[in-house]
Amino acid sequence: MAKRSRQAQVTRFAPSPTGYLHVGHVFSAFTAYHARGKGGTFHVRIEDIDQARCKDKYIDAILEDLNWLGLDWETPVRKQSRHMLDYDKALKKLDFKDLLYPCFCSRSDIMAEIERSGHAPHGPGGPVYPETCKKLSNTTRDCFIGKGKAHVQRLNTKAALAITGPLEWYEINQGLVKANPAQFGDVVLARRESRTSYHLAVAVDDHLQGVTIVNRGADLALSTDVHRLLQALLGFPSPSYDHHRLVKDVNGQRLAKRDQSLTVRSLRDRGWSPIEVINMSGFAKSF
Repeated sequence: MAKRSRQAQVTRFAPSPTGYLHVGHVFSAFTAYHARGKGGTFHVRIEDIDQARCKDKYIDAILEDLNWLGLDWETPVRKQSRHMLDYDKALKKLDFKDLLYPCFCSRSDIMAEIERSGHAPHGPGGPVYPETCKKLSNTTRDCFIGKGKAHVQRLNTKAALAITGPLEWYEINQGLVKANPAQFGDVVLARRESRTSYHLAVAVDDHLQGVTIVNRGADLALSTDVHRLLQALLGFPSPSYDHHRLVKDVNGQRLAKRDQSLTVRSLRDRGWSPIEVINMSGFAKSF
């Protein structure tokens, strides 16, 4: 299938500030920057909803490194932690459709329930939640909440799919891909310590920023199943997707933020130039 036009697209690079950028991030950022095409728009988004791990010093370093590499972007930079009202609004829409339910299970509770049942379906991230709290009565739920019992908000995926029906998305260089959000079970969309989840925040942000092509690593391809479901439930158009290859080290392992020797900051300190870092990421060899 032919590629969609790259003219006047809206793209984004959305790192989490839990460490310094490494050369894998460089490849992803330039892939998105290139995909915006002539007259297009490139956004930088900071995905910092995990306040326990995200640090301001990394936000500053990310923006400084991207500027040093020669990238420019639309301002202001969207920081997720400052837009909780947007995610609250989306949650209320889902709740109005009766698609959310409170889950009071701890991780140990979930594993114990799985062990008692003797089996549990497995999804891409491991065992699927056994829907224990979906069976609770409204009276019990209200009682637990009234007592201040910790809980999360889960999406009733079966009910959601009954509304949307079959879903698909457009993968650049591949064509239409059938979505299978059911394999994830009832995903968490909000926690007490965080009023949103990665899945919900990304779906909302991509819509509000008008993103038309999502460029991200192949390791996030499966997340698109859940994102596509949320888009359909919230009435958002679906962007196209380009899940690109991952940059690996000399041992064939994907780069991670713990690989300090290959961070942009480290390479800069060792005297590397921007073009040398870009070439090291493999971006120039990709087009």
